[in-house]
Amino acid sequence: MPAVTYIDPDGTERRLVGDAGMSVMEIAVRNGVTGIEADCGGACACATCHVYVDEGWIDNVGAAEGDEAEMLEFAVEPRPSSRLACQIRVTDALDGLRVSLPLSQH
Repeated sequence: MPAVTYIDPDGTERRLVGDAGMSVMEIAVRNGVTGIEADCGGACACATCHVYVDEGWIDNVGAAEGDEAEMLEFAVEPRPSSRLACQIRVTDALDGLRVSLPLSQH
């Protein structure tokens, strides 16, 4: 079961385990991660699950494209490492993924 570490703006880390195929957003919501609102339920229609992917994982996760890239234009303080957590599906290859939550979502 792949694990994802969620890092709050104050540096607090939470390592959570999910099933392969779940999104980073689904794991966060299931475990009550503050800062991942997921207002659209994972339909890529809002930016309330905006995260920053750790630099060491950007190549593995890939960049936002299409609708996701357009939706990130509405996120507060987007960065090159910005992704919507609902669009990142965890796999065994992403076991250990680290994402940071924007201050604006706390």
